Amino acid sequence: MVAEAHAGRAAHAGHGAAGSLLGSAPGWVLVVLVVGALVLPYLVGVARVRARGRRWSPWRTAAWATGAVLVGAALAPPLAEAAHAGAQGHTAQHLVLGVYAPLALVLGSPVRLLLGAGSRAVRARVAAVLQAPLVRVVSFPAVAALLDTGGLYLLHLTPLHALSQREPLVHALVLAHFLLAGALYAWAVAGPDPAPRRPGTATRVGVLVLAAGAHGYLAKLLYGRAAELPPGAVGSTADREQAAVLLSYGGDVGELLLATALFGGWYRLRGRRTRRGSRGAGVAAPRPVG
Repeated sequence: MVAEAHAGRAAHAGHGAAGSLLGSAPGWVLVVLVVGALVLPYLVGVARVRARGRRWSPWRTAAWATGAVLVGAALAPPLAEAAHAGAQGHTAQHLVLGVYAPLALVLGSPVRLLLGAGSRAVRARVAAVLQAPLVRVVSFPAVAALLDTGGLYLLHLTPLHALSQREPLVHALVLAHFLLAGALYAWAVAGPDPAPRRPGTATRVGVLVLAAGAHGYLAKLLYGRAAELPPGAVGSTADREQAAVLLSYGGDVGELLLATALFGGWYRLRGRRTRRGSRGAGVAAPRPVG
């Protein structure tokens, strides 16, 4: 059985190597198009904001560009092929596209940029969208966490995983969900952009802790039942165990970065409020370190 498994993987690898020379070019074209579609409009918006005499932090631009590159890396042929070949590649693609890229994109403050670069009509539309009942519901941190983490449970504990491996359209929809749900969760918990009725820091910290616990439990469940979960997944049991380990530690890093963004935003907001209060009292406020 072991020899047959090794032979099957070798045959699959040989077939993939032969096909990658023909199929990688369209994949790289897709990467360039996706990264360009994310970066170029953003740079146009930055130019418009600066043309109006307003400042725009280069750190925000760098964060958005980093997120765009991460999206491209997740869709690039090497990682895309690894995601179809085994559980570790699939998990790595999920972490890049569903955890790290969304946080970087959110830290680029795209909504604030759109408000600063757009016309009065555009700003009115953005404000209307932010106040829409559906946006208010899904942007509440607990709901956003449910959509994000709940999607992971649905994918790994149901036949959806195997279906996504067989059907390209389903796979594309799963990847889109990873990116959008991850961005929604990062925005709701730690986004610098305006959000409708965002709760206080304590509530968001509580949601982050609960979501991290649910994420960690799923990783342990997948490790302990690697022989059967996800249902119908490709790869050996050892491959699935390593994928569960990667999901655990990779998720921990993502949650640590999200917590850093959350407390960093809280610190900056507190500093601005302190300076405003000191100016109102006629006292010069001490400048925060860094």
